[in-house]
Amino acid sequence: MSAAVPPWLIAAIGELGVVETPGPGDNPRVVEYHANTTLKATDDEVAWCSSFVNWCMKQAGVKGTDSAAARSWLLWGTKLGTPKLGCVVVLSRGSNPAQGHVGFYLDKSATGSGGVYIVNGNVGDRVAVSAFPTTRVLGYRVPASSS
Repeated sequence: MSAAVPPWLIAAIGELGVVETPGPGDNPRVVEYHANTTLKATDDEVAWCSSFVNWCMKQAGVKGTDSAAARSWLLWGTKLGTPKLGCVVVLSRGSNPAQGHVGFYLDKSATGSGGVYIVNGNVGDRVAVSAFPTTRVLGYRVPASSS
């Protein structure tokens, strides 16, 4: 990676492997992610991808959306035409236009399949690196001061 790694991406990578607590308990770290949104959920079963992105931004001293809704990131910061390392990637999820998913851009898929790799929370109930097809990408965003 030749580009400087943004501090929020460093925070996200440091969280790789955080996983929901199976059963009735809740992982305190996931609940901490939720505390960074107005929803302030106390259950790790509540969708937490946007909570995770807000938490990472806060660790870097950057104001996020404060929303637990993934698509809230489409209105945040500055829009990019092409992704760059660490930018926020907003994805569609399902057929409901209110649903979405969000994470941080790492790289394009090396398979030539037109995909992106992102660091994200709440895929497989954990923080992980995941691949998604670019057909699901709704937008790439960076903090207004980073464009």
